[in-house]
Amino acid sequence: MGEKIFRIVSGLIALIVVLVVAFPFVVMLSISLQSRAELFSTSASLIPEKWMFSNYVEAFKSANWGRYFLNSFVITAVVTVVSLVINSMAGYVFARIRFRFSKVLFLVILAGMMIPPQVTMIPVFSMLRGFPLVNGNDILGNGGSGLINTYAGMILPFIAGSFGVFLCRQYYVGFPRELDDAATVDGCGRVRAFFRIYLPLSKPVLASLGVLKFTGTWNEYTWPLIMARSDSMKTVQVALTLFRNESEIRWNLMMAATIMISLAVYIVFGCAQKHFVNGILAGSIKG
Repeated sequence: MGEKIFRIVSGLIALIVVLVVAFPFVVMLSISLQSRAELFSTSASLIPEKWMFSNYVEAFKSANWGRYFLNSFVITAVVTVVSLVINSMAGYVFARIRFRFSKVLFLVILAGMMIPPQVTMIPVFSMLRGFPLVNGNDILGNGGSGLINTYAGMILPFIAGSFGVFLCRQYYVGFPRELDDAATVDGCGRVRAFFRIYLPLSKPVLASLGVLKFTGTWNEYTWPLIMARSDSMKTVQVALTLFRNESEIRWNLMMAATIMISLAVYIVFGCAQKHFVNGILAGSIKG
C-alpha cells in the first residue's frame, strides 16, 4: 500500500514539474501563431483565434537567416567534434597514465570550473585580437583585427573545457586495469589502445558531453555578439535582436524564429537521449 501511494505521489510531482517546465514553451508557441492585433488585444488566450503559420515564413524572410543558421551550424559542429576529441584524450591521460604532477595538473583543470567565463572574456578577446599574422596583424599582433569576425575566433575559446575533461576522466577511471594489461600484451600502444578500445566504449559519456557542448555553443550569445562585426558572421542567437527596434518588439516573429532555432537542440537531444543519462551517471559515480 505504501509503495502504491509513493508511486502516485511521485507521478503527480513529475506531472507538475513537466507542466511547469512546458508552460513557457506552450506560451512561446502560442505567441508565434498569433497576429500582432491578437497579441496586443485585451483578451488573452493560449489558443490563437487564427493560426498564423505565415509568421514562420515572414520571420525567416525578414533577414539572411540561411546565413545565420549556417554560421551557427559550422561553429557548433566544429566545437562539438573537436572538443569531444580533446576532452576524451585528456580525460584518458589523467585516468589511465601515471606521470609526474598529474594530480596537480588535474587540480588546475578543476580550478577552471570555478572561474566564471565572464572573468576570462576580456583576456581571451585580447589574445584573439592580437593573434599574429592574421587579418593585417604583424608578427607582434599589431595593426589588424586578428581573429575578430572570423569562425576561428568564435570556435577556439570553446574547443576544450574543464568540465569535459573531468567528466571523461571520471568515466575512464572506472575501467579495470586489466584492460590496459591486455592491450599491452596484444601490442597496443597508448594511442592505439585509446582509439581501438577506450573510444568505442565511450559512447555514453561522449553522447552526454556532446549534447551539453552542442547546446551550450548553439545557445551562446555573448561571445558571438562581441566577435561578429559583420552581418554575414552573425549567429542565430545574435540575429534574434533583429526583431527589436526603437519603437517595438515584434514578439510573434521573434517567438517563431526562437522555435525554429530551438528545433536543432531538440533533434540532437532526441538522437542522443538513450546515452545521455547513462553517461552523466557513469561520469558522476565512478572514480
